[in-house]
Amino acid sequence: MVTMNAVYTGEKHCDISHGPSGSIISTDAPKDNQGKGEAFSPTDLVGAALATCILTTIGILADRDNFSIIGSTANVSKEMSAHPRKIASLPVELHLPKNLTDIQRKKCENAAHTCPVHRSLHPDVKADIHFFYDV
Repeated sequence: MVTMNAVYTGEKHCDISHGPSGSIISTDAPKDNQGKGEAFSPTDLVGAALATCILTTIGILADRDNFSIIGSTANVSKEMSAHPRKIASLPVELHLPKNLTDIQRKKCENAAHTCPVHRSLHPDVKADIHFFYDV
């Protein structure tokens, strides 16, 4: 279990600390929802969690199978729906090394679709992953 503690600091800003490391992330409401957009919004963090979880999960696989994905990138876009206000889609563009074998590519694609964050998203959130082998 990991404990995180959030504090509301005013003006739609929060700071959340990560218990084990002490790292702090600050958030702000987005401009289109009464905030200033001065930091990640809470829903932005969901997209960030998805992108980094995909890369981390593939990184674990790559380490286990003795290949490298260093320099790989994930670009995620967040689309909100208005009524009710919620995340509608989180499409991800994943850029991986071009020299991966067909077997490694298949394993990476499976890992991306089974990362814990992807598995935790509500089925209504469209989270398509598009793979590019161009790094």
